[in-house]
Amino acid sequence: MEQTRHLNKTAEVQPSRPGKTRRCDGFKMFLAALSLSYICKALNAIVMKSSITQIERRFDIPSSTSGLIDGGFEIGNLMVIVFVSYFGSRLHRPKLIGIGCFIMGLGSIMTAMPHFFMGYYRYSENDISSLSNSTLMCLVNQTTSFTETSPEIVGKGCEKGSKSRMWVYVLMGNMLRGIGETPIVPLGISYIDDFAKEGHSSLYLGILHTVAMIGPIIGFIMSSVFARLYVDIGYVDLSSIRITPGDARWVGAWWLSFLVSGSLSIIASIPFFFLPKILKTSQKQRKNSSSPNVLQTDKEKNHMTNLIKQEKKAPANMTGFLKSLKSILTNHLYVIFLVLTLLQISSFIGSFTYLFKFIEQQFSRSASDANFVLGVITLPAMASGMFLGGYIIKRFKFTVIGIAKFAFFTTSVSYVIHLLNFPLICENKSFAGLTLTYDGMNSVDSHIDVPLSYCNSNCSCDKSQWEPICGKNGVTYISPCLAGCKSSSGNRNSNSTVFYDCSCIRDSDLLSSNFSARLGECPRNKCKNNYYFYIALQVLNSFFVALGSTCFMMILMKTVQPELKSLAMGFHSLVVRTLGGILAPIYYGALIDKTCMKWSVTSCGVRGACRVYNSTLFGTIYLGLNALLKTPALILYVVLIYAMKKKYDRKDNKTLGNDGKVIDEANPESLNKNGYHSVPAGGTCNETPL
Repeated sequence: MEQTRHLNKTAEVQPSRPGKTRRCDGFKMFLAALSLSYICKALNAIVMKSSITQIERRFDIPSSTSGLIDGGFEIGNLMVIVFVSYFGSRLHRPKLIGIGCFIMGLGSIMTAMPHFFMGYYRYSENDISSLSNSTLMCLVNQTTSFTETSPEIVGKGCEKGSKSRMWVYVLMGNMLRGIGETPIVPLGISYIDDFAKEGHSSLYLGILHTVAMIGPIIGFIMSSVFARLYVDIGYVDLSSIRITPGDARWVGAWWLSFLVSGSLSIIASIPFFFLPKILKTSQKQRKNSSSPNVLQTDKEKNHMTNLIKQEKKAPANMTGFLKSLKSILTNHLYVIFLVLTLLQISSFIGSFTYLFKFIEQQFSRSASDANFVLGVITLPAMASGMFLGGYIIKRFKFTVIGIAKFAFFTTSVSYVIHLLNFPLICENKSFAGLTLTYDGMNSVDSHIDVPLSYCNSNCSCDKSQWEPICGKNGVTYISPCLAGCKSSSGNRNSNSTVFYDCSCIRDSDLLSSNFSARLGECPRNKCKNNYYFYIALQVLNSFFVALGSTCFMMILMKTVQPELKSLAMGFHSLVVRTLGGILAPIYYGALIDKTCMKWSVTSCGVRGACRVYNSTLFGTIYLGLNALLKTPALILYVVLIYAMKKKYDRKDNKTLGNDGKVIDEANPESLNKNGYHSVPAGGTCNETPL
């Protein structure tokens, strides 16, 4: 009889192992699938940010409009984020994430579609190979009839140029991408927090964000490669293209990046459709009564019971929604943190949107170079920072107050590093007619309506023409005509064209008798060392920003009731995306537009994309706006830590749980998965976030 009972017990215990393995594999599969979706999410974001300058030039639009396009992602996100965050936990979360990834992929592919319907890119209204010498060069006392265009030709050109309105489709594609990305973060994080082992949530979040950095690395490298390729590669003879990636009119193959990232997102959606709504242990394992497994089974039962209770606590009707919303808005810790992160994220989104433009204009680096350097150098620092941040929180068992202090420390260091960028701002380029007089000898107070010099006053040049040349004196001229050049040699379909007998260059401080110029802008050599210092600071800054990034979600989830986690994250995203994600790129772009010294002119005769910026003013506004947003955020960190201490630090043996209830520290077993793990009274660490 005893042997039979032993065999029965063994038979009951054995089937539990496969069930446990399936549960473990199910969670690992979800974690792997979510990591892939995070990679694609980050890849899509980097592709859009790194393509902003290319999109501006391709569609001939200012930075404020490109900022609106970038903000279209947040607009699409806002359409569904509250619904997904509040009601998503009651639905099949993995399938919702899978559908989102699929829609995100379609949005990226749609963004690239205008390229196939716009025709070939024209970087100049007039093909230099077909221009007569009288149009391109300076001929004394030539009539203006050479530079005037008939109304009929302008009208036809304007009709053809109306295809540039297709930037609206890029906006719509980015909005669709925002709709698709909505369920990934709130539902993915809540799913992990619900089914991860106790005490491992922060570690999983750190791993998740670390793995996600593969996306930006791929995005930067891919964007760098494609930015070197001409936009119409495969359709035109590349030997006839005279501009280079360093030219202000160059447009790379931006559309290829969106096609690749969109296809990967669709592939990433597939695994989610095979995952269960709730990860459960097998029925046989629940019946297991052996002593080593009873405690684990009871914990799992309690955990599942808590999950069901939390779902019931969150009513799905509008009255329940309003009550829940009122609950989080009257939570002063949540409100302070909301405003604090709004300032920080606005600074990050606005600055990152125009980071590549900043590097191009300050240090005269091409978009390809900027993408490659940021991808290869700064992103590994961010990845290591994210992983280390999650590990530190778990290793030292920070309380929620400790997490806030840690975030304040990393933010303060990042703020100091940011201030060190101000001395690296470069001086303006030597540009005749914009920063210098046309003879290239004296600086001007304003770039607006700089008067012609005696060296080109008789040339009757068209000031709207943009065909920059670099003189032997190191000064860039807007066109050969405005430089007073009277002859040229070389292949005009390439950048090897040389212009001679340039009267404006002759009048400068040049001792040589060869007063020539070559096609293209002059290189900037004075800020070469500044560029390397800037990259070094970016590496340090990226590391400390990433080091504290895990703290955001942990503080957010631990300052509200467990049943309101999804709503709190959703409302937080709603506010941040509205006031930060949508508005930040627009007002950053509008202020950057104010620093433009030379605009292109479209075929309709209206302002297009900017050709040259005031480097000093650009750098001051760009860095100053970042500092202006980060300063009050640091002050609010101090206020938040003080408010947390006032709420959580108690002299007695009682503390507030995550759901706002009073919990006796002497009975740590009473804490559920969504509360805090307490140590005996008098311990140093009273609360350990999970």
